[in-house]
Amino acid sequence: MTVIDFEAFIDRLAAISGEALLPFFRTALGVENKATTLAFDPVTEADRAAEMAMRRLIHANFPDHGIVGEEFGDVNPEAEYVWVLDPIDGTKSFIAGLPIWGTLIALQHNGTPVFGMMHQPYIRESFTGDGDGARFRGPTGQRTLATRPCAALREATLFTTSPLLMNEADRAAFARIESTVRLSRYGGDCYAYCMLAAGHIDLVIETELKPYDIAALVPIITGAGGLITTWDGRPPQQGGRIIAAGDRRVHDEAMKLLATARLAL
Repeated sequence: MTVIDFEAFIDRLAAISGEALLPFFRTALGVENKATTLAFDPVTEADRAAEMAMRRLIHANFPDHGIVGEEFGDVNPEAEYVWVLDPIDGTKSFIAGLPIWGTLIALQHNGTPVFGMMHQPYIRESFTGDGDGARFRGPTGQRTLATRPCAALREATLFTTSPLLMNEADRAAFARIESTVRLSRYGGDCYAYCMLAAGHIDLVIETELKPYDIAALVPIITGAGGLITTWDGRPPQQGGRIIAAGDRRVHDEAMKLLATARLAL
């Protein structure tokens, strides 16, 4: 099967996850803390309901496919086709009633993300990509996504979810980038990457990401003409320290500055 053969099914996954999530959004929602340290890593009944709904649909239609998900672990992760699911990327925003969260759905073929979707059911927006192209669909219509040119780091708009999520060394390296760019903003989770693909921002830098945090976003960013790697230039789909840029010149400059900053520590 080709990626095109799966696109209608991915729309079904997005629809069923949205149906599971929306009854919980902006309600008196119970929240558990998954963290084993002093950190706060929330999970809700909404996360679990949406992921379970997607898993059931995948298993019913493609029983030989693997599944990697945030809430219920891995099933057959070495399969030729593997679905990587994050039912709510941005759970902290979800429980705060802010609509800057989304459902991430990736399809991997032999370990490489070949299709990704970020779906936001509350405001009815979807961002999709297959590595060769990327598209937006929402209340304002449909359009092709393309990153914007940015000649230098000093002209860039930078996003990260929060520097407080970084360890001390990574936070110091990030601060070197932040002091160089034109504008730095916090928050956004998956939405920051989609805004990069849409040409509204130029750079996203984060750490400690899991595969389900990033796999769906890779073909969206590359399909829109951007570049996404780890801090040491490796493929990003396994997570870790991630840098995404709309323009290769900004990516290269930021990579050099990150490496220099970490060597100086």
